[in-house]
Amino acid sequence: MRCLITILLLFLNWSFQLFSQEALHNYGNIQIHETAMVGFHLDLVNDGTFDRNMGLVGFYSDLGQLTVSGAFTPIFFDTEIAVENGLVLQTSLGVNNNGNLITGDIITPRSQSGIYSNFFDNSFYTGESGVSKVYGYAAMTNKDSFVFPVGDDQRLRPLTIQSTTINSLAKCAYFFEDPNNSKTLNAIYNTGKKSSEYMSVSNKEFWRLEGDVPSYVTLSWDGYSNVGALGEFVSDLKVVGWNKSENQWVNLGNTAVEGGLDYGSVTSGLFIPNDYDIITIGGNDDMLETFDTIELDNYYMTPNGDGQNDVLTIEGIEKSPNNSLQIFNRYGVLVYTMDNYNGQFNGYSNMENAIERDSGLETGIYFYIITLNDLRRKHQGYLYISN
Repeated sequence: MRCLITILLLFLNWSFQLFSQEALHNYGNIQIHETAMVGFHLDLVNDGTFDRNMGLVGFYSDLGQLTVSGAFTPIFFDTEIAVENGLVLQTSLGVNNNGNLITGDIITPRSQSGIYSNFFDNSFYTGESGVSKVYGYAAMTNKDSFVFPVGDDQRLRPLTIQSTTINSLAKCAYFFEDPNNSKTLNAIYNTGKKSSEYMSVSNKEFWRLEGDVPSYVTLSWDGYSNVGALGEFVSDLKVVGWNKSENQWVNLGNTAVEGGLDYGSVTSGLFIPNDYDIITIGGNDDMLETFDTIELDNYYMTPNGDGQNDVLTIEGIEKSPNNSLQIFNRYGVLVYTMDNYNGQFNGYSNMENAIERDSGLETGIYFYIITLNDLRRKHQGYLYISN
């Protein structure tokens, strides 16, 4: 049975000092063993070694905020946060096993990423919600995938990363701000500066993601995101990023999309986060709402390699090199998408959420939409694939 060690008992260790009953100051070499349960009801100032811990460390307050500060990062094995008005980090805090987010946010400075809540190796967290998350920067160390439990002061707005290899360190924060005038970052990311005139960029929110490993990123939206202004269909949505070298917004792709216009998620293509200042959700420019939509021919494909009907060839596509093709199955799931399409579809999906990527689609009827930007036309029709 674990031994419960209260803060008052810890005062018996001369490596700690109590300042006017407002803060606990560690300036020595402290280690919590695996049978211990320690509760902090006061601020923690860590100016010593406090990173070889086991057991459980909790931060608890029903009244004001608690603060973690000092010259060195405390790293705990299991930790839980139950601080009604938030645990404020003035130095980073690490978790080696389980971070239990009960109530109250972990709050870090949002204007710079040098202080963060860090999840190491095989660590995880539970209890994330609109009232228990990281309001500022969350980080992962020695992981290739993670869901950052970030948000603003009222909403959980997680970002999921899937990297091609292990990240030594990656960080993320969420901002419910117009990127055209970010007061927190004191920066302007002009949504009118973009690599394509046919691309739109959200002016409602953005994420800041730091990491040097090529990665896929999944962003979600809710009713406050107003993604209906970015595209007529959820398949129009994509991840976009402010490229540091080009100083403009670029399309980071759409390899999977789920949900509807009220709630859902979109996954990017592969990119290096450190190449971009911020990322957000994009779509088609508002000008596309004026496009004429007409019916086009229905198509028949037999992708068996005999040279006949092996690929989808759309008449007149050469008149609009700037185009976008989307193909859906009978359940409305996006199974293929490509910008600047020119006859590449051979019956194989390029979407993760449809079937296994780069696998042949089953025999059946499919629905397609081709947007011809140069001609200001949007065509739709049916496609039958026979294997």
